[in-house]
Amino acid sequence: MTISFPNIINQDGQAHYFGIIINAEENRKYFDELLHKIEWVNENLIMFGKEITTKRKVAFYADSRIDYTYSNKTKKGLEWTPTLMEIKQKVSAYTGCNYNACLMNLYHDGNEGMGWHCDDEKEIIPNSSIASLSFGAERKFALKHKVSKESHSIILQNGSLLEMLGSFQKNWVHSLPKSKKITNSRINLTFRQMIS
Repeated sequence: MTISFPNIINQDGQAHYFGIIINAEENRKYFDELLHKIEWVNENLIMFGKEITTKRKVAFYADSRIDYTYSNKTKKGLEWTPTLMEIKQKVSAYTGCNYNACLMNLYHDGNEGMGWHCDDEKEIIPNSSIASLSFGAERKFALKHKVSKESHSIILQNGSLLEMLGSFQKNWVHSLPKSKKITNSRINLTFRQMIS
């Protein structure tokens, strides 16, 4: 059953913040399992013509035969773990959508972030739901309209869910700004609907 939450932007797409959906006990269990049992790797990206290795770590899990290419690198989906399947079902209960892939990021502290970008790669089903679930340190999530430059920001709480869908990726960019004040780790799961 889909639960309706207000749209935090007022044009060209939808971004729904559900708030905290994972209780404290489950949260601690999930964070520990994700931190220690996921196959995290440092990411190699091409930026300004040079290959760099990010401090943050990533992992990509998906249904069989699903690959994901961005920043000129292709990731092959790893097999879902029981914990990820359990989390995916909880997210789907809120959004009403089924997901076949999950890109994960591990930010060790506030010195690691993500610059302005949109998730519009050709493998992602256009206008589909991308559900972002946060564990660990609370972080600011910034949004900016590509044309009007209208901007918004929200604090993503530990155990909270944000869903982006419709024409959001076409019209908005988003980022996770760095902050020296943040000393704890954050794990972010972005569940996606990809062409299979």
